[in-house]
Amino acid sequence: MSDSASKETLGFQTEVSQLLKLMIHSLYSNKEIFLRELISNASDACDKLRFESLTDASLMGDESDLKIDISVDREARTISISDNGIGMSREEVVQNIGTIAKSGTKEFFGKLTGDQAQDANLIGQFGVGFYSSFIVADKVTLITRRAGLEDSESVCWESKGEGEFTIETVSKPERGTQIILHLRADEDDLLEGYRLKSIAQRYSDHINLPIFMSKEEWDEKESKYVLQDESEQINQASAIWTRPKNDVSEEQYEEFYKHISNDMEKPLAWAHARVEGKSEYAQLLYLPGKAPFDLWNREHKRGLKLYVRRVFIMDDAEQLLPGYLRFVRGVIDSSDLPLNVSREILQESKDVDAIRKGCISRVLGLVEDLAKNQQDKFKAFWKEFGSVLKEGVGEDFSNKERIAHLLRFSSTAESSDEQVVSLSDYIGRFKEGQDKIYYITAETHAAAKSSPHLEIFKKKDIEVLLLSDRVDEWAVSNLQEFDGKKLVSVAKGSLDLGSSDDEENKENETDSDSEELIKKIKESLGDSVKEVRVSSRLVDSPSCLVSDEDEMSMNLSRMLKAAGQEVPSVAPILEINIQHPIIKKMSSDKEGSRISDWSSIIFDQAMLSDGGALADPAKFVVKLNKLILDVSENT
Repeated sequence: MSDSASKETLGFQTEVSQLLKLMIHSLYSNKEIFLRELISNASDACDKLRFESLTDASLMGDESDLKIDISVDREARTISISDNGIGMSREEVVQNIGTIAKSGTKEFFGKLTGDQAQDANLIGQFGVGFYSSFIVADKVTLITRRAGLEDSESVCWESKGEGEFTIETVSKPERGTQIILHLRADEDDLLEGYRLKSIAQRYSDHINLPIFMSKEEWDEKESKYVLQDESEQINQASAIWTRPKNDVSEEQYEEFYKHISNDMEKPLAWAHARVEGKSEYAQLLYLPGKAPFDLWNREHKRGLKLYVRRVFIMDDAEQLLPGYLRFVRGVIDSSDLPLNVSREILQESKDVDAIRKGCISRVLGLVEDLAKNQQDKFKAFWKEFGSVLKEGVGEDFSNKERIAHLLRFSSTAESSDEQVVSLSDYIGRFKEGQDKIYYITAETHAAAKSSPHLEIFKKKDIEVLLLSDRVDEWAVSNLQEFDGKKLVSVAKGSLDLGSSDDEENKENETDSDSEELIKKIKESLGDSVKEVRVSSRLVDSPSCLVSDEDEMSMNLSRMLKAAGQEVPSVAPILEINIQHPIIKKMSSDKEGSRISDWSSIIFDQAMLSDGGALADPAKFVVKLNKLILDVSENT
């Protein structure tokens, strides 16, 4: 019975109102998703009860058989989805239903495309599935009682999806939640039990709980299905990871992935195994087809679902996989861990260490199989997760070699900016006498490809890897060699191309005039440069900046400064091309009246070519204009 004194009418949070309009007006053609989302929520509620009852057995009471019920009332034109899970208190109802306390709400609206099918797939991913009820219902009633509370503390929430809702105290004899959908006028087909049954089986056969519906039988006289008093279970209700692989269809694997990941796209690949030995556990791991919106959010929850002897423990057991595999979704069911396992125990457990090693190996094996046997899928995987996998070179020493074989990069040998070149591919294209893997790092692919540091390599047709992902600097700093071949930055240290650069060495040998010019440039630039020297890299450009071999690259230094970190100030080395007309012009200026301005300009040009910012752009422009005028007056 209602307590009218406790009845309130409240307004929805602004984001919820926007969401309701979207559900009602934009996603109508994908209405089946409402049942998928409500069953998924009911399953989660039962999992939470199982978990909380581990520390408080009284929450489960005498009703230990958890289940989900779906029923139809054709006269009232309603559908009910009920569970005997954890339920909600009044505060929880207001917090979870009246507002969206999730950081992903704005991202949800930002991701909307206008394509109904794609937008429908985003619903579960952003935790807003309950509101899909309003696609088919013009009024939704939710009656709930939290486990551990009295009958009289139950709550009834109701809304027509028009900007406000009512909430009142009621009496509910059993714990759990019942959601009643008052169907819109044109949704009569959902009142047919076989229709609901087919939807539930398609989307929720993998749910690890029995789902019940009233039986229906065909009535010959009335030429229609008639509801019976008896209920029937419509799903298998067995944990998919406990079944033999041969008993699970591809469609069932895909639907289970969608359930645990809230991603309605098909996974790229999966691995299902039962591991026995010192540690016994079942694993079902998936490689997603698309990166989640919060992949780069350091605070987002990640990790696998952890079960212990089929009892749900936690959603995000991040200790089971390293950070560079944070995109993997799946389930681990351990036979050895205690039921009261905590995050602290997970950090210290030898069993967890064994599970972690097994999961890493299984995931890397999946990716290796894609790279070897399913190139199109590997290409899709790398596009979404390649930058994340690169982190593993520095994070996982024991698997560094396996990860290195999976890395892909852009290259001067490719016309596009796609990362398709492996380190093995690169070595296979070595020129005669070449014994190093050359690379360059830059902020963008275009900046890397047009860098003056590449000029001698282009002339000699020597391939260079183009690294423009932010993580690339970290990766190459932790991967000094591959298959015995050293990785060398073309923008650091003295360039040594072996016997192939003998001709250039002779051509660029310094004479007395060049030595005098180098001395004047160094005096002019002062502490701005560590050294001035003749370059063996340059062909078309007058100058470039390089770092010493053991120093931080200029690109990494800029990245760290942009991230607010303190970086030691190190002056670069200025290399000049003594065959360039500008340098020859400077060398012929016997009076040296313009040396200072020319030195400043070639230094600033080199800085810009390297992707850096000028300390005084206006001064650069003034000097450049002055020299242009001087040259024009003398011609």
